[in-house]
Amino acid sequence: MTFESVLTGFIPEARGRDGLALAVLLARQSGARLTVATVKPPAWGTPGPARADAGAWAAYLEEQAAATLGQARALAGEDAGYLAHTHKGSGRGLVELARKRSADVVVIGSAPGGGKDRIALGSTADQLLHASAVPVLLAPRGYADEPPAALERLTVAYRRGPGADAAVKRAAAIAAGLDLPLRLVTLVLRSGRPARAEEEMLARLRDQAAADLKSAARGHRRRTQVEVEILEGRGVAQAMRAGSWLPGELIICASSDSGPLRRVFLGDTSLKIVRAATRPVMILTRQP
Repeated sequence: MTFESVLTGFIPEARGRDGLALAVLLARQSGARLTVATVKPPAWGTPGPARADAGAWAAYLEEQAAATLGQARALAGEDAGYLAHTHKGSGRGLVELARKRSADVVVIGSAPGGGKDRIALGSTADQLLHASAVPVLLAPRGYADEPPAALERLTVAYRRGPGADAAVKRAAAIAAGLDLPLRLVTLVLRSGRPARAEEEMLARLRDQAAADLKSAARGHRRRTQVEVEILEGRGVAQAMRAGSWLPGELIICASSDSGPLRRVFLGDTSLKIVRAATRPVMILTRQP
């Protein structure tokens, strides 16, 4: 899988700058064309005496969209394409635009309210993560403040299953295309049982995870450097903190196997990983 077209949604706020910084980085490193879009609401279509007000409102929306794209252009330069798209929902508008522009990935920033270097999911992300036909890439809050000079490594959150194996295959192709190493990690979570029973259970889980990771990595080392790692903790957040994360790390999660084919669908574990991550997270679409 290679990236030839990157789409990012931009708003004149910190989260818009975070998503734009990540999109610029990915487009530059992959050689993809970058499209920066702002999604504006439709103008009123009320006939009669309100028509004049509707015209003024439409002009205001156009003016705001042009100003927004002007801010994006000042940040990203003239090499990108800039456009305004009309839709009632910003996420659904980006889904529609990704299809029309043949985008390979949609990039957005964190919703307001999340902590520094964390990802919060708002209405835009929710719409994308339940309807997008292309991967969705989420930038943590504050990513634009100190963006890395380059992407350095891809890390796949792996749990044995058809969806995860397909994700590893696609991630290996992405890593090879970007000339990056690939890391596969499995989270082993403690249960809080009595010490002896817990240790016995953890030993079995570690052995199984190690075997699964070895099997998942097999065959991909011909394309790129692959390493495997087990991250252990009382919960997902603690296990994620147990890992080492490069400044230019990008985390990849598979969509849930219960989601629709060829769509993004965030499962419970992936949702916890997104919320615990301190690096950008890409959610891949579910493949047959």
